[in-house]
Parts: sequence; C-alpha cells; structure tokens
Amino acid sequence: MAKGIFPQMSIPDITAALAGWGLSVSQEQLLRPTSDFVEGVYHACLQQATDISQDSLRDPVQNALSASAIEEKDLYTTSLTQNLLVYHLARFAKAARVEDFNAKDLVSPERERTLILLSAFINFVKFTEQYCNVFVKDLRDRSEAVIVERVQISERLNELERDIGALKAKIAEDEPHCEQLRNENNALRAKMIATKEFQTAAVQEVEKLKAEKNALVKRKEALNVEIASVSDSINRTRSRIVQSPERIKRTITAMSSTATEDKKTVIMQENKARDLQTKINGLLNIEKDVRGCIEQLQTIEKEVRSLQVSQKELSDLRDHLDDKKIEGNELKLRQERVEKQLSNAHEKLERAQRHAEEKKQASQRTIDRLQQEYDQMAIERRDNEKQVEELRAEANEVEKKMAEQVKGGEAELNELLAEYWKLRHETDVYMETLANKLNMRVTSD
Repeated sequence: MAKGIFPQMSIPDITAALAGWGLSVSQEQLLRPTSDFVEGVYHACLQQATDISQDSLRDPVQNALSASAIEEKDLYTTSLTQNLLVYHLARFAKAARVEDFNAKDLVSPERERTLILLSAFINFVKFTEQYCNVFVKDLRDRSEAVIVERVQISERLNELERDIGALKAKIAEDEPHCEQLRNENNALRAKMIATKEFQTAAVQEVEKLKAEKNALVKRKEALNVEIASVSDSINRTRSRIVQSPERIKRTITAMSSTATEDKKTVIMQENKARDLQTKINGLLNIEKDVRGCIEQLQTIEKEVRSLQVSQKELSDLRDHLDDKKIEGNELKLRQERVEKQLSNAHEKLERAQRHAEEKKQASQRTIDRLQQEYDQMAIERRDNEKQVEELRAEANEVEKKMAEQVKGGEAELNELLAEYWKLRHETDVYMETLANKLNMRVTSD
C-alpha cells in the first residue's frame, strides 16, 4: 500500500466526514469492521466520487445474465454484483493511490487496513470536491454548447430527412417514366442496331450502284464520243462517197437501227440512274432518320448519365445521412453522458450547498448562542461594574475610615508612646532613687 501519499485520518475525523455525507458510523464499527459495514461505507465513498450506486450496477448485471446462456441465473447475481463492485472499488482505490485493493478488504476486513482505506477514499473525495469546481463549470459550459449543437444538428437532420423524403418521392414519381425511358431506350437501341445493319447493307449497295453509275456514265461519255466521231466520219464519208440512194438507204437504216439501240441503251441507263437516285434519296432519308435516332440515343444517354449522377448523389446523400445519424446517435450518447455528469454535478453541488447551509445554520446558531452569551456577559459585566463601583466606593470609604482610624491610632500611639516614655523615665528615676536609697546597683537594659 502506498503510505504517506495521503494523510492518515483519526477515527473521529472519519466519523465526522462520513456523517457529513449522511452516513452514521460509530467508533465501535470502525474498531471492529464487518464485511457488510465496509461494503456499505466503500459503496458510499464510491458513489460520492463516481455516482455509481447499487441501482446502476443492477442493470448491467441483469443485461449480462440475460445475454448469457446460463441456467439458474439467480445463483450468479450476487457474485457478479460483488465482482463488479470489487472492480469499481479497485479502480477507485487506484485513483486514491492504493494499488493493492482486493476482495479480501470486503470479505474479511481488518481494522488498520480499513482505516487506511477510508482515509484514502475520504481524502480523494474531499480533493475532488475541493478542486473540481472549475471542471464542473467547464463541463456545464460544454454541456450547454453540446445542447445547442445538438439542436442545430437535429434541425439539420430534419431538413436532410425532408430533402431525402422529397428526393425519394421524386424518384418514386419518376420511376415509371424512367422505366418507360429504359424500355424505349432498349427498343431504340435494338432498332438502331437493326437500322445500322440495314444502313451498312444500303451503303454497300449504294457504293455498288455508284460504281455502276460511274461505269455507265463513263460508257455514256465514251458512246457520245464515239457517236460524235462516227458522225464526223459519216460526214466526211458523205462528202467523199458518190451519192447512191440504195446504199445510203441501207446505211441510214443501219445507222437508224444503231441509233435506236443506242437511244434504248441511253434510256435504260437514265432509268437506272433515276432508280439509283431514288435509292440514294431513300438512303439519305434513312441516314437522316439514323442521325435523328443517334441524337435521341445521345439525349437518352445524357438523361441516363444524369439519372446515374442523381442516383450517385442520392447514395452519397444516404451515406451522408447515415453518417449524420451516427453522429447524431454519438451526440445523443454524449449528451446523455454530459447530462448525467451534469445531474451528478448538480447533486454534488446541492449536497455541498446543503452541507454549507447546514454549516452556515450551525455557525449562525453558534453565533446566536455566543451573541446571547455575550449579551448576558455584557449585562453581567455592567452589573459587575456597578458592583465594582459600589465596592470601590465602599473601599474608598473604608480607606478613608482606615486613614482616619490610622491617624487616630497613630495619635493615640504617639500619646501612648509619650506616656510610655514618660512613665519609663519616671520609673527609671524611681528605680535609681530607690537604688540609691537601698544602696543597690541598678543596670539599665
């Protein structure tokens, strides 16, 4: 045990300190401590410092036994409560600089050991009551700040819950539209894929037709060049040949048939070109439709991205709400702890005020009693002073009488002395005369 760290208290001091806490203890109980007595006293000291009472230990014990799979739980209630009390008392004793507190101090207490432990506990409790006022004030200020912060957080939490409720309602309201958009998106995606495949095939056919058209155009140009060259050669030939009606007819007939065939070929090529142009226009319209579909798909993708962003923000907001709920629960727990500490501090303050009021009343009663005694003593003093004055007057009168008597006595003494010396002188003279007559020798003393 750490001795010398705290002052050793006497039995009257321990009794007075425990009586100040409302605990009546006799000297016989301290000289012969029992386990029930020391348990009650130690529990009172523990409650003064930490506000841990038997009621506060009962709930954890019941919760622990309820959570366990032990049958006949009533058999373990007392022992578990005792173990919890020993644990808290050991922590309390360690804070009071007693390192070796154990269950023996409760079960089989010793007188010297009990007095040392009570001295340590009482000194520690008095120290906390004397020097913890600043901490209690700071705790109250922080408690008020925590209450204000809790109110603000509650308002913010309610606002967030309202926002989340509005978002949930909006999401629930937009969910059918989103489902419809998703279905339309899937249908448009399938249509776009099919259109893209058709567009690929159409583009390939258009490229093929363009190649055929170019070949036909080139052939047409070649035919025109050939026709022009044939016309030139015909003209030149006409200018050189001899006019022969039959031959000219045959030539004209051949050339007419050739021209007719060429015209038919040109007409066929123009019809084919018109068909190709029609197909090209159709493909252009299809391309415009595909472009419109692509734009719609891009718009849908933007909406999907915005929806995903909104869902992500909603999930973030839910996470933030969960964090705020956790913080709110922590703040509630902190507030409960602070309120409990504040209530304990209020109780301690009320006990201290009651104790101070009782001391003040006792002091006032003592002052009143002393004032009454002082007033009575003042009255007695005035009476004594009157008596002293009377006695002094009587003493003065007696002294005057004594002085007069002394003067009279001295005068009488002087007269007596004078008579004495006169008588002695006459006696001496008589003795001398008698001695002379009797012839006797007389010696004077």
